[in-house]
Amino acid sequence: MSDGSHAISCSEPHVRDRRISVRQVYALVEERGKDPEAVADRYDLDVADVYHALAYYHDHPREMRTVEQEREVAMEEFSESIDRPEGVDPDAA
Repeated sequence: MSDGSHAISCSEPHVRDRRISVRQVYALVEERGKDPEAVADRYDLDVADVYHALAYYHDHPREMRTVEQEREVAMEEFSESIDRPEGVDPDAA
């Protein structure tokens, strides 16, 4: 795994030499039920990369919780920074 350095990604771990994060792989496979082989095909990864990312996620629970918390804060701050016309609420749909 390698560390990224994007504002929204909060320097979270990524699959080596790829833009997809460990958290994204975890979300696709374990939260959304996507097949690991399908994720590998979609993101041009080896299936071993998918399983390695999942192992990393589970082997580093404290780090991954911190990444998720930092991402939530960054997304909230970003959402609040958007200059919307008065009366426009993106959450009221």
